[in-house]
Amino acid sequence: MILNISGRTDIVAFYSTWLMNRLEEGYIDVRNPFNPKLVSRIMMDDVDLLFFCTKNPIPILDKIGKINKKMYFHVTLTPYKKDIEPNVPPKKQVIEAIKKLSDMI
Repeated sequence: MILNISGRTDIVAFYSTWLMNRLEEGYIDVRNPFNPKLVSRIMMDDVDLLFFCTKNPIPILDKIGKINKKMYFHVTLTPYKKDIEPNVPPKKQVIEAIKKLSDMI
């Protein structure tokens, strides 16, 4: 199974500590956005690859070595400034993080 991390929010940028706790526990509970009473449990043993989408890979860089799964990263680098994307670090920092991520994986 391929698990798409950040389909609803940028987990890498804002919740990487939560994600690491879930990976360590061995499961992730996912609430259905159309039926909030329906929660599915995804067991990490069933996951072959983690697919991350983010605009800021910096928060997870120091945690990559602890992830025991194959990973694929899609990092979006946009031309927007702080007025449009106030929570995205400066582009030079993101570019350096992309280089570091590339070296790591």
